[in-house]
Amino acid sequence: MSAKIGVITFPGTLDDVDAARAARIAGAEVISLWHADEDLKGVDAVVVPGGFSYGDYLRTGAISALAPVMQSVIEQAGKGMPVLGICNGFQILTEARLLPGALTRNKGLHFHCVDAHLVVENNTTAWTNTLEKGQQILIPAKHGEGRFQADAETIAQLEGEGRVVFRYTDNFNGSVNDIAGISNETGRIVGLMPHPEHAVEKLTGPSIDGLELFLSAVGTIAA
Repeated sequence: MSAKIGVITFPGTLDDVDAARAARIAGAEVISLWHADEDLKGVDAVVVPGGFSYGDYLRTGAISALAPVMQSVIEQAGKGMPVLGICNGFQILTEARLLPGALTRNKGLHFHCVDAHLVVENNTTAWTNTLEKGQQILIPAKHGEGRFQADAETIAQLEGEGRVVFRYTDNFNGSVNDIAGISNETGRIVGLMPHPEHAVEKLTGPSIDGLELFLSAVGTIAA
C-alpha cells in the first residue's frame, strides 16, 4: 500500500496544492486535511504547508497552532508520526511547541523571494535520509518572517544534538547560525523556511532537489 501523507489546509494556506503534488510525485497517496478536522484519516505523515494561515494575524502560525487538526497532529507526532512544516508550517510547528525557537521578521524587515542554496547538515531525519550530509540543494524561499531565533541554551542544544537540518549559504534573513531548518529530538519532525515542494519538477522549479524530502518520507513510512 502507498504511504498516506496528509496535507493540511488552513484559511489562508496557499501552498497546499504544491505540497500535495510533490507528495504524489514521490509516490504517496495524498489525504487532504482541513483545519477544523480532528480526524487525521489514518495518514502516515503530515505536511503543514506554507502560506498566510489566518492572515498571519496575532503572530505567524499562532492561531493555526490552536486549530483542531493541530491538536491531533501534536498527539500523533508524540507517537512518532513524521511531520514536515514548510515556511508558515514551520512557524506553526514552533507555535505548537513541536519545534523550539521562533521565526521573526527578516533582518532589514524585507520580504525575500529567492532561490536559496542550502547545506544539508543532518541526513538522518525522516525527511532527509535520501540526501547526503554536506550536500547543497537549491530550493525557493519566499518569506518576510523567516529569521530563526532562540535563546543561547536552545541553540547550543540544537547544535550539540545535530538537530540543525539545513543551513543557508547566503543568510539573507539573518537567522542565528545560518539556520534554515531544524528537527525535534527524534528526527521525525522537521521544519524549514524554504519550499521543497516548489522544486520537484524541472519545468517549474530551479531544481528537483526538493523532491528528496518527500521521497525520504515515503521511504521512512515504508520501512
